[in-house]
Amino acid sequence: MKCLKSSKTNQIIRVSDEKAYNATSEWKFIPKSEWKAQFKKEAPEVKEDVVVVEETIAEKQLRRKKSK
Repeated sequence: MKCLKSSKTNQIIRVSDEKAYNATSEWKFIPKSEWKAQFKKEAPEVKEDVVVVEETIAEKQLRRKKSK
């Protein structure tokens, strides 16, 4: 099986080896990954909110005292 892409319509087809070698000059060989890409669904983007909690100087000092 070979993947072919039309230079006129950008249509991508997958055909047997015999048909691929007899194809006209309109068709070009392409990798199978390009053929597969047309069937993949795009995953929706998931945005995560990152909350950064800042400590005050007093909280940092208290934490240091507890760890000693």
